[in-house]
Amino acid sequence: MITSQGLIELGFTRDDFRLQDNSDGAGVFIADWNSGSPQPSVAEIEAAHTTWQTAYDAQAYARNRKAEYPSIGDQLDMIYHNGDGGDTFQAAIKAVKDKYPKP
Repeated sequence: MITSQGLIELGFTRDDFRLQDNSDGAGVFIADWNSGSPQPSVAEIEAAHTTWQTAYDAQAYARNRKAEYPSIGDQLDMIYHNGDGGDTFQAAIKAVKDKYPKP
């Protein structure tokens, strides 16, 4: 399968190509190739997409943590207003890290 992520993983930019899907069951294809470099094969694009997907999946914990961490303002308020030397702040961060451990 041809994907923009696979092409980007190979070092191309979105200006180098235009993908198209005619919804005829044939799938996505490269409609325009604007790069000065040779167009990669479908196998090369698929392999690059797999490499990208593996790296993306490995960072799921980081994306989940980021979504659940208290905002920076809330974190600073925890440190300043609770008068516990940052224990409340550290506990809030640790709870998120424990929920989404680093692999």
